[in-house]
Amino acid sequence: MPFGAGFALGLGLIVAIGAQNAFVLRQGLANRHVFAVCLCCALSDVVLITAGVTGIGALTRVHPHWISALRYAGSAFLAAYAIASLGRAIRGSQGLQPDQGNGATLARTLSVTLALTWLNPHVYLDTLVLLGTVAATYGEQRLLFGAGAICASFVFFFSLGYGARYLRGLFARPATWRLVDSGIGVLMATLAVRLLLET
Repeated sequence: MPFGAGFALGLGLIVAIGAQNAFVLRQGLANRHVFAVCLCCALSDVVLITAGVTGIGALTRVHPHWISALRYAGSAFLAAYAIASLGRAIRGSQGLQPDQGNGATLARTLSVTLALTWLNPHVYLDTLVLLGTVAATYGEQRLLFGAGAICASFVFFFSLGYGARYLRGLFARPATWRLVDSGIGVLMATLAVRLLLET
């Protein structure tokens, strides 16, 4: 029961469309560093969920100011990513071809993945605070609850990254990639504004 509850809640929190998921989807469509990106996202969740389940999430209630600092940093990063995405959509360069092999390096791709994950203040509220609080209600079985949430993270990210390949026929045309990058750019810009406006 705790494992299933953790899996359901973890999946419910992760599946919402956000900057990180949009990036994983794009990498999956482009077939670039998919395993590394999915593993990076999942392992980041392992660290955050474990911290929340073991009680470190209580620090966010005692020192909420550091989440505010992350809000501004995350907003700036999302705005920059939005500009880059919209720039790719306008240029329509060959780099948008999903089979093109001259994309970003692994190091650059992982740095973007980590930034989209760790500069998002919502991830701390979801994992440290929300999951941590619910896990505490399971007492000694809270680790089993956390394991369910971690499992949900692995299932979701690898399904998203590798499931995207089944849509690659649709994304074989640069025009479709322009549409995707336009949508991602608008999404990132919207999230950046929302972070600034949130209290």
